Amino acid sequence: MSQNMLADGTAELLRAQLSAAPAESYLVTHSRETIEELVTVMSDMESPPSVRLLVAERPLKDVMDDFIVASRAANLLADGTLAVRTIAEPPENALFLTDEAVVAIVTAGDTVAGLTTDDQSFVESARERYGAMWDDASEFPLRTPPLTEVQQTLSADISEATATDFDEVLASLQTARGDGDGLDEVTISLLVAAKNGELLYDISKWGEDIGLASKATFSRTKTKLEDMGLIDTEKVPIDVGRPRLRLMLGDERLEDAEADQLASVAQSLLSS
Repeated sequence: MSQNMLADGTAELLRAQLSAAPAESYLVTHSRETIEELVTVMSDMESPPSVRLLVAERPLKDVMDDFIVASRAANLLADGTLAVRTIAEPPENALFLTDEAVVAIVTAGDTVAGLTTDDQSFVESARERYGAMWDDASEFPLRTPPLTEVQQTLSADISEATATDFDEVLASLQTARGDGDGLDEVTISLLVAAKNGELLYDISKWGEDIGLASKATFSRTKTKLEDMGLIDTEKVPIDVGRPRLRLMLGDERLEDAEADQLASVAQSLLSS
């Protein structure tokens, strides 16, 4: 055994392993926390190494329901630094494999250990096994658009102010699921659009064009938020066709909130 490591958490351990990784690595896991931390750590690195993530499908789907994680993962996929495939039965402990070592990631309470071997014959055997497993594994169809694309197109297609508010709302959240644990991406988009007086047609067309959600989803969410008093609308006449709806915040507590407070105020109103 060589270079065993104790860390205060999975993120610290992964950061150390990724920083030392000489080339493309494998991470094999069924842990939701490990998947999430991998995406977070790689996103924070200036030049992350390439990683092939082999993971069970169910925990992967659960993690990717969070827009924050999924959009960051989409960035890494678009950059070619992360590839993701699913397998039926990953090992009980997560494994991090490079050309030089195999690291078993073992959690005990708040401490995480990286138990490492650099025995060349074992490393080669492990790489061969998981390389073959990778070749047979199914690619995961992540449908969330990359966060950089969301930010750039929101600024270009809607307004820079709306894009800035979107970023600030997202930064204030730990998670963005829309299941009572954070607001989802459509709700956030509609709230910041309402804060800036944008048209429903424009924000829903933008969202559908980049693959964030369909116009129908934007419309249903708008109706829900309007029924609960979070947003309001006014008709804006156009030269040809039906008037379009301008979005406005519908509660003075939202109107008084800064962008980084918008999510917490909205969550409070939604739960009341």
